[in-house]
Amino acid sequence: MIRVAAVGDVHLDADVVGRFRPALERVPDHADVLLLAGDLTRHGTVSEAWCVAKEFGDLAVPVIAVLGNHDYHCNEVPAVVQVLESAGIAVLEGTGVVVETTGGKLGVAGVKGFGGGFAGRCATEFGEPEMKAFVHTTRESADRLAAALDALDSPVRVALSHYAPVPDTLVGEPPEIYPFLGSYLLGQAIDSVPTTLAIHGHAHAGTERGTTPGGVRVRNVAHPVIKHAYSVYHLHGEST
Repeated sequence: MIRVAAVGDVHLDADVVGRFRPALERVPDHADVLLLAGDLTRHGTVSEAWCVAKEFGDLAVPVIAVLGNHDYHCNEVPAVVQVLESAGIAVLEGTGVVVETTGGKLGVAGVKGFGGGFAGRCATEFGEPEMKAFVHTTRESADRLAAALDALDSPVRVALSHYAPVPDTLVGEPPEIYPFLGSYLLGQAIDSVPTTLAIHGHAHAGTERGTTPGGVRVRNVAHPVIKHAYSVYHLHGEST
């Protein structure tokens, strides 16, 4: 059995450093890997990235992350990624990584993702250039996720994103903002490859549990939803 710990939307800044660390020090007792589902910072500054590095770096398990919309806000993404990776945090964007655990190989593929909505109530690549560009951004992200999942040399695959791949885990958010919280294209990407679990954040008022149309378990691990330093999911078992 492979144990996956995950959390997102921690929005770290100097005044939050230390809040999660005591629980994080105990991650190896409960999980084989820790996944971070974006919005690691408040505004995407390098100084905030150093706070994330201090809080989540140098743990005794692999730490794998994607960025979120907040992490892009100040247009310092390359420098933010460099800081996180200097602390041993793998940052994925259309890429994947395979880690060895006591339960076997675990493959993780990640993208930030983007919005657009869900089947029956979604934006399309039609009309103004701005609308086409909006949906094209999501389609490109979904295609990168599908390719990264497919490339993983592992029988157990996890899809990691910030934006939601299904509407199930958005329940509790105003329906009017669903198109800005995720896209069905991400769900299609996940269903295109045998995937065991999908992890995302972003929806602070959403619901933890959902399922893709193809039957893949989806979990919203935004900190305001799970209300813990992390949740642990057993692949081939139930979550704790």
